[in-house]
Formats: sequence, structure tokens, C-alpha cells
Amino acid sequence: MSGNACSSLRPTLPVPLFDTSSPFAALRPQIDAAIARVLDSERYILGPEVTAFEQEFATYCGARHAIGVANGTDALTIALRAMGVGPGDDVVVPSFTFYSSAEAIPPTGARPVFCDIDLDTFCITPETVKAALTPRTKAVIAVDLFGNLAPIAKIEALGVPVLEDAAQAAGTTSTRGRSGSLGTAATFSFFPSKNLGCFGDGGAIVTSDDQIAERARMLRFHGSRDKVMFEQVGYNSRLDELQAAILRVQLPHLDEWAAGRRAAGAAYEAAGLGEVVALPRPTDGVVPAWHLFVVRSERADELAEALNAEGIGNKAYYRTPIHRQPAMQSFAPESDLSATDEAARTHLAIPMSPVLTAEQAREVCAVARRQLRQVAA
Repeated sequence: MSGNACSSLRPTLPVPLFDTSSPFAALRPQIDAAIARVLDSERYILGPEVTAFEQEFATYCGARHAIGVANGTDALTIALRAMGVGPGDDVVVPSFTFYSSAEAIPPTGARPVFCDIDLDTFCITPETVKAALTPRTKAVIAVDLFGNLAPIAKIEALGVPVLEDAAQAAGTTSTRGRSGSLGTAATFSFFPSKNLGCFGDGGAIVTSDDQIAERARMLRFHGSRDKVMFEQVGYNSRLDELQAAILRVQLPHLDEWAAGRRAAGAAYEAAGLGEVVALPRPTDGVVPAWHLFVVRSERADELAEALNAEGIGNKAYYRTPIHRQPAMQSFAPESDLSATDEAARTHLAIPMSPVLTAEQAREVCAVARRQLRQVAA
């Protein structure tokens, strides 16, 4: 659709930022049956549902192991420790991401070292990582932000292991494989709003390294392999059996939902939204399953007001980058992270879901175009 056609439309219905209920509607009988199956089994902790989901999710990602844990933040900390990160080490991490990507590092005893991003993809690059490397760098956390994928192979070529934070990218594919299979290990969050979400908290560590998987399983259960001998100070961090059963129902539909997210992104482009704001650019070779569709505008706050006035969901997620957060001041870099600061100032998430329609995309575009015209006038 041309930009002029887009501008002639006027929103008639609210468009939510997320639609987490519609995709589940048809699955409700299967989800109810899965919950009943767990209740009837009376196995609630690390039972057959967790084991089965771990096997199924590892296969989906293209890895040998998946280890279910309590949430995505624990997944990061446990994965780092399983990779050998500890006191005295540095871990490179972007500052333009959710706080937990960096928050997970200090509990290992290591220090977060913040790096910049590419403004168009919102992901780290070999160049931004190289600028942040130190003699003590033990790992890099590459965040697959908003469903895009960082160029992990090129970052690994710098000679440092990469932990892929794939919390926002379940269902994203690339010429090198799916999200979760691209680094030394990967972590996922199954928070309800994620591309693959449970009905509470949940997370997983994915890896094809047998030793990392073994250490992660031990660390998630108090540092014990057998509940008798405790080799390390670990965590009580286990994926709940009920949540695993629910995730098993959803997993076969993840590719369909990912295609819906890609179609929604394409609908925005077809509606001419790129004439009004800067659209996110997929990393080379990547086909994103957009978790969030984040645009950039010098007038992002005014755009947010215009969208709010029409009942269209939107949110600025990371106006204050992590390195400027009070708890991270002692780790703030000496040099500026210019792309991070610009992304923080200009970004805005607009509606995205597997069921977002082309009509809804045109409604969002129409509001954005009218807002731009008012500013120009």
C-alpha cells in the first residue's frame, strides 16, 4: 500500500502493544489437559514434563542440551558460571538491553564491561565488542534484541566465547541456524509476553557443550548432581513442571507464530511506515521473529503521545541505558556509547504480535503520518 493510502485511513479500534491471549484461544483445551496431566501425576519438580520439554526444545533450537531453570535471569548467571566465568573476570555486554543482561554478571564475581551497539539492528557488532575487550575478558553476552540476532560467528572470531541471550528471539532463524544454537551457550526467558511464553516465570539454558550442560544442571539444583553431595554453592532454580507442560503445548506452534510476527513487520513496511520513522533492520542473513517492533524517531515522545490518544499501544523500553542506571554506576565505561545513547533517546516499540493484521499496521502508520504532518506544519 502506498504512503498516500496509508495517510487517508483513520484508526477505529484500539491496537494493543501485545496480544498474548488470541494465539492461546485455540490451544486452551490442550493446555487444560496438560495441567490436569501434571496434577494427576503428582510430579511437580523436575519430572517427566521438564525432561520432555528440554529434549524437545533442544531439538527445536538445533542443540544437544536444554536445561530448564526458574527464569531468564538465572539462566544467564548459571550459564556464565557453567562456562567458567568467575571472580576477576570481565564479561562484555551491551548497555542497550534489559537490565538483567548485565545484572546476571556480578553474582558470578565477574565485572560487566559495557559495549556499544549498531544503531540500525540494535545489536552488538565485532567492532563494538573489540573496543570493549580487556585482558580479563572471559565471555561476551550477545543479546538478540527485539528478535534480531547479533553476528555471533564474527564476534567469536575475536577469540572469546559468546553467550547468546536469546530471551527475545525464540523462533528467529538465520543462515547459520536458529536462535539458541549460535554461541557457546544460549539462554531463554519464557516470561508470558515472550515469543514462547509460559504462564509465569521460566527459563532455559541451551548448549551443545556436554560439560557446560552438566555443570548447568548441577548449579540449578544447589550445586548437586545427586541431592546427596554438594560440590558447589549453586541455586534453587528449576523450571516448574506445570510450566514445562504448558510450554510443550505451545512449542509446535512457535514457527507459525514467528511467521505471524514477520508478516506483521512486513505489513508495517508495506504500509509505508518507513517513510515516517526508521524501521529496524535485520542483521545480515537473519529472518527475525520480532518480539518487539521498535522504530526510531527524533520525535519519539510526540509520536507516543499521538498513539496513546488513538488507543494504540506503545512503549519506550530503555530510555536509561544500563550503564547509566544507579546500581551500575561503578561499572560505567569511560568512553561514550554514542549509538546506545541515541537508541535510548529515539526508540519506541509499537504493536507487535503473531496476529497483528495488515489493517492494524495501516492504522498505526496513519497516526504516525498525521503526527509528522502536524509537526511539519
